Amino acid sequence: MQIKTIQPADFTEVDQLVHAAFEGTEHGYDGEVELIHAIRQDPAYQASLEVVAHDGGQPVGYGLLSPISVSDGTTTTTGVALGPLAVAPAHQRQGVGKRLIAKLEQRARISGAGYISILGWPDYYRQFGYRPASEFNVTAPFDVPADAYLIKGMTPAGLKAVHGTVHYLPAFNV
Repeated sequence: MQIKTIQPADFTEVDQLVHAAFEGTEHGYDGEVELIHAIRQDPAYQASLEVVAHDGGQPVGYGLLSPISVSDGTTTTTGVALGPLAVAPAHQRQGVGKRLIAKLEQRARISGAGYISILGWPDYYRQFGYRPASEFNVTAPFDVPADAYLIKGMTPAGLKAVHGTVHYLPAFNV
């Protein structure tokens, strides 16, 4: 399996993969493909933070990081949000997601992001060191179960000054 920066030639197959991956979950498909398209249109979008996993020439996994900030009105810090992360149903539970997360964390560090925020399955993401954002006095700008809103520093001090409300790109308001 090879993980690389997404290319326009991957877009259609990745759209299908993301749709199929979310369609089969307990929460179902909720416009993740449309969110991806909107993020790509934002001036803050960084292509190096969007990756696709290929196996045998076919996309089997996908992940996207987008810039965010956390502010308490006095202090503002910058990081990235992970989402969506998707693995083709036939390739789930084979380590594809784990490898995507490792690659995205590496790219987040290279980009200078201090932390990654995730809204996702707590049991899955905690195995990678993500902890409830509430432990750091970080809150979502919308109602969300506290155990599903997670964060991880990209350096030992990556969460030291982080507290307040997360601010996403406008694409998340669509």
